Amino acid sequence: MAVSTETVIVTEPGSASVSAESGGVRYGGFRYIEWGPVILGTLGASAISFVLLTFGAALGLSTVSPYPYAGLSPKAIAVLSATYAALVTAASFGAGGYLAGRLRTAWPGADTPESHFRDGAHGFGVWALAVVIGAVLAASGAAGAIKTVLQTSTVAAAGAGNPATGPGLGAALGQISMRPTDYAVDRLLAPAPNATTPAARAPESRFSRGDLAAPIARTFAANLKNPQLDAKDRTMLAQMVVQQIGLPQTEAEKRVDDAFAELKAAEQKARDAADVARKAALITAFAAAAILAVACAAACGGAAVGARHRDENTLVTFFGSRRFW
Repeated sequence: MAVSTETVIVTEPGSASVSAESGGVRYGGFRYIEWGPVILGTLGASAISFVLLTFGAALGLSTVSPYPYAGLSPKAIAVLSATYAALVTAASFGAGGYLAGRLRTAWPGADTPESHFRDGAHGFGVWALAVVIGAVLAASGAAGAIKTVLQTSTVAAAGAGNPATGPGLGAALGQISMRPTDYAVDRLLAPAPNATTPAARAPESRFSRGDLAAPIARTFAANLKNPQLDAKDRTMLAQMVVQQIGLPQTEAEKRVDDAFAELKAAEQKARDAADVARKAALITAFAAAAILAVACAAACGGAAVGARHRDENTLVTFFGSRRFW
């Protein structure tokens, strides 16, 4: 019959009890994870980062200027802001990890690798808890902003449709289309000072702008990917201008070419702006991920330093003061 034995060694009161069973070690009297130090470290890291980031925002506002050739350039401000945010995040999470490691209960009976791992795990807990709380707050804030925008739009639409209040400027602006193709239609059908409308044209053959806007916009949109207008489409648009405005054929063709060139330039400008925004978002995302990774390392390293100071009874002084602050 196999007999299992368990040997319990009781050390000083308040220390860990160590038992040997099947070659393993069990530590009694202490919890693997102490959430008190983790929560306090998270609060400390958040408070320190908030104070330092607020101070940094004040410094940043002092370096910018609305006047030309004054203050720092946007690129310099972006680089300095990212560097300052990384330093502040590392320092704050290092301090939070230090609190968690210093305040965690020591395990006298644990081997050194296991103790170091659990000290670092408490620093990782500080980082993880802060990131999760920050992500939840950011998501709730974004949802609240979207809800506010939707409610404001609904109220504005209701006010615009109320006969008592009248359409107003907001309703008029809301009905104006700002698409580049519509702007090109406006340029194409704009009255010409020297144009003479053909008198022989029958009244029933005249078209309103609304009748011509749709086919002109479709023609422009279909040719946007081409370097120049299709010959048949160019001829058709020029004939529309001749019939509607009364310009000569050559001037009508020139107006069509100019309108299409402006439309292509507007489209390219929009693509360039979208590409700049994409690159900025990409750099911001990578920078945020890198800063969070540095913060994780700082929290784990701070917890290890705090645990070592705890075990060595190291006295930490600030500006010569032997107290905590």
